[in-house]
Amino acid sequence: MKTLLKRSTLFLALTTCVWANYSLRSAADSTAGLILSMKCQGGYNVNVWKRYSSGELLYRSTSSHGDLSLNKGTSKATEGVRVYKFQNGNYKYWVWDGTLDSQQSGTLEVYEDNHLLMRQACTKR
Repeated sequence: MKTLLKRSTLFLALTTCVWANYSLRSAADSTAGLILSMKCQGGYNVNVWKRYSSGELLYRSTSSHGDLSLNKGTSKATEGVRVYKFQNGNYKYWVWDGTLDSQQSGTLEVYEDNHLLMRQACTKR
């Protein structure tokens, strides 16, 4: 009975560690500071982070469709609005920090092979 209890405890601890490791990838990064956090239509929660040491931009999103983590983003001011761009294969993710009408709003755009697949309105948190 003790052996079964030890094995069950070990299995539970191992499962928890593995689960926590994968779920934390889309959460906070202790080596980076949060520069933008938005809640978008369609259930998307989008965060843009900047690494303290290198200045590298990181994209983290969570939704019912899954979580996504991307590195090596770029940033550019366009018409008074900052846009963060990230790429994953043929997909490009653009996060607009504000709109011309409101700095408390934003937009998430997803492109595949330079064709717009999705555009979601967002609000800053």
